[in-house]
Amino acid sequence: MGRVLAPYGVKGWIKVQPFTASPESLAGYDHWWFSEGGDWAESDIAEVAVHGSDVVARPAGCTDRDQAVKYRGREVAIPREAFPEAGKDEFYWADLVGLEVVNMQGEVLGEVAGLLSSGVQDILRVSEGTRSGKDERLIPIVEAVVKKVDLKTGRIEVDWGKDW
Repeated sequence: MGRVLAPYGVKGWIKVQPFTASPESLAGYDHWWFSEGGDWAESDIAEVAVHGSDVVARPAGCTDRDQAVKYRGREVAIPREAFPEAGKDEFYWADLVGLEVVNMQGEVLGEVAGLLSSGVQDILRVSEGTRSGKDERLIPIVEAVVKKVDLKTGRIEVDWGKDW
């Protein structure tokens, strides 16, 4: 759902970059999970506010800047069962990661390694495999390019050349 950027102020607040379409969606949850050395720990959120395109929050028990510094760089998550159901032709980014990407000619382009938001549109980061060490391909998520997303089969069909 997001990543902690830095402490915010001196009273235990943290600044979070949300990975959601609207910062308000992250601000609407009162329990967050924070990554911590490969594990996850749940925390109540005592206070939260939207601050431009970011979210500022104060985890329960975090009362000063020194405590807030410990959150820097941690990922923020919400349990999947707390998500609202996605609408028709809408997908959560987490559901797309790992899907195979195939072009209209049936050529496998790789799998979704992650997503980016350019502000104008979202972008698939497609890798031919992390073990191969090959470069990633960036494919815009627009109707003219992404033709079909099938979560059941684990495939995304795109109108994109293998040599692009």
